[in-house]
This record gives sequence, structure tokens and C-alpha cells, in this order.
Amino acid sequence: MTFSLSSDAIRFSQVEGIATVRFNRPESLNSLNYELISALNKVTDAIKCDQSIRVVVIEGEGKHFMAGGDVKSFNDKLESEPDQKARGKFFNNLINELHVSITNLRTMGQPVIGKVHGAVAGAGVSFMLACDLVVAADDTFFTLAYCHLGTSPDGGSTFALPRVTGIKTAMEIALLGDRFNAAQAQRWGLVNRVVSLEKLDTEVENIAKHIARGPMFAYAQTKALLNQSLENDLTTQLAAETKALVECAMTNDFQEGVDAFVSKRKPEFKGT
Repeated sequence: MTFSLSSDAIRFSQVEGIATVRFNRPESLNSLNYELISALNKVTDAIKCDQSIRVVVIEGEGKHFMAGGDVKSFNDKLESEPDQKARGKFFNNLINELHVSITNLRTMGQPVIGKVHGAVAGAGVSFMLACDLVVAADDTFFTLAYCHLGTSPDGGSTFALPRVTGIKTAMEIALLGDRFNAAQAQRWGLVNRVVSLEKLDTEVENIAKHIARGPMFAYAQTKALLNQSLENDLTTQLAAETKALVECAMTNDFQEGVDAFVSKRKPEFKGT
């Protein structure tokens, strides 16, 4: 993928179909500001349209994944802008921009792996929830935290949390704002795997390589089906499954998969 970033707040790399998107504000625990959001929107917009990218890894530079929004910049805005309507407009624009990236991650055809460690707070939880798979280091701690700032959550966390944990646990996470560890996050279904920090890179790399070798079109259909399943009744979902499978059956990957199965060999998927 060829594009230019005018900001260092996001680092992007691509190797053998695996794209890595890294939050790059370690001096502020990768906290979210306009610069980071703008860069992330540009990157995720480009990824969605790039068929050479087969899987995406989201991670944070330094000791933390993301410790929420940049509260210091919020404070500067509140001190410099006494007009409440003007403040409201600022935060309206900020959150709408944030939601572009969240939507991109959830709707892009490529599977997205969250690689989390250290602090995962506020918007960091929202980005983690927008990932399709999450691997956490055992040093990771989580908190939704919005209530401690006197605000409600954003970033799609109120959409994803009840669907992942159930409404009562989602209420506990959102209303109490308590900190919890990786083992608890796994019990609640927020992360798929917990490994030692030393093994985090290897575990995520192995999963990403496994996915990158898989049937890209089928993965995209599967991701879409699972994401829409909680909104559909059975009849609608069955019709969607039929349509998706028929479209998969017309791909070269399906022909390869069937032939490999019959021939008792490993398939070599091309993503077409």
C-alpha cells in the first residue's frame, strides 16, 4: 500500500500481507488526540481498499496500548474555550472523527487482531472491542474509565460491551469504572488469549501468519455474517449465509479448498 502520513502519531508497516498499525504517542501512553485520530482514519480508509492486505494488527508503541483520550488536551480546550456550545462543537467533531476509525475496523474485510499490553483504558477499550481477535499480555490492565471524567463512553463501547459480556457485566464495567486484569478480561470474553509479555509478539505473529494464509474473501464474508448476526432474525441470517456461501463457491479459493481436501493436501489460498 502506498500513501503518505503527515503525522508520526501512527506508524504503519506491511509485510507479506500483514499490516501493522501502531499508536505512536508513547510519551502520553498513546492517548487519543486529533492528530492520532486523523492519521488513523487515513490509514484505515486505505487498508479497506487494499486487497494486498490480508490481516491487520493494531498495537501500541512503548509500555502501553492506549490509556484513553488525551485529558490534558481536553483540559486545555476547556480552559481556553469558555463558551459551552463551542466546547460541544469541538467534542462533537472529535468523537465523529473517532467513530470513522471504529467503523472502518469493524467493517473492513480483513480480520483485525488487537495486540494489547500495559494500559487499555477509555478509547483503548473501544479500539480493542472493535478488533476481531485480541491477544493480551499478562501485564495488561483494563478500565473503561469514562465515569471518572464525568462523561459517558464513546467509540462504540456501549454497542460492543453488552454483546460481548452481557448487559449486567457491561453495566459494571461502565458504571463502576474499576480496573481489571487480563485474566478477568478473558473470563468476560473481552480477549481471546492471554500470554506472557515475552511471548506476545510471537503469539500475535503466528496468528497473523495463519490468517494471512487463509481464504481472504471467505474471511470477509464470515466477519460480516458474525457482526450482523445479533441484529438479524433467523430467517434473515440464513438468507445472508446462503448468499455469502454462494459467492464464496464462485471463487478460486473455494475450488482450491475442495481440491486440496479431496487430494489430502494443504490448500494454498490466493484470496481470489
